[in-house]
Amino acid sequence: MGSEKPNLRWAAFARDTNETKIQLALNLDGGDFPPDTDSRLLSSISDGHASQSSKSQIISVNTGIGFLDHMLHALAKHAGWSLALACKGDLHIDDHHTAEDCCIALGYAFATALGSASGLARFGSAYAPLDEALSRAVVDLSNRPFSVIELGLKREKIGDLSCEMIPHCLQSFAQSARVTLHVDCLRGQNDHHRAESAFKALAVAIRQATTRIPGKEGEVPSTKGTLSV
Repeated sequence: MGSEKPNLRWAAFARDTNETKIQLALNLDGGDFPPDTDSRLLSSISDGHASQSSKSQIISVNTGIGFLDHMLHALAKHAGWSLALACKGDLHIDDHHTAEDCCIALGYAFATALGSASGLARFGSAYAPLDEALSRAVVDLSNRPFSVIELGLKREKIGDLSCEMIPHCLQSFAQSARVTLHVDCLRGQNDHHRAESAFKALAVAIRQATTRIPGKEGEVPSTKGTLSV
């Protein structure tokens, strides 16, 4: 008997509101995007500051907020994702709606692409340093959204992203992705380093939690026998 190919873990959608217009495509295992990816998004993939292509990944992030682009680029890169995200938001008001909605959309795409946690590691944890900063992230694909985020940021903004929005972005992702998430920056003096190490730690923890476990195909990683609602 030939071995079956694993399911493609990808999602694409557009989310338009009075505050933001978002197009997003995600492949949790890298590689190509789904065939139903929004044509507006495909035409916007470029060599911008948060764009990167390799034989295993395609990443293009343009939210209109440079530091948010940088964080989502790092998250995708170290999680092993292919990610394309474009957003036009009401930045004439402030950064809140754009940052929040991008992370809500990313969490929804993650949950859609992931599907069932059957056969997966379920749990992931990682540390990531960036020079003097060190962060820890712990993830549970629990289908029970909860988050505790402690980054200890002191500046008002990093670039054009309000520091209060950085933990809120992670909280929004966890809620929409339906995961339990704990992210702590353990030390560091530079807020850019503290935030970036946190996103990198989260990326590695997510990559670990979503790993397929050989021999566990179809098995639910829970004593309850289910991780459904």
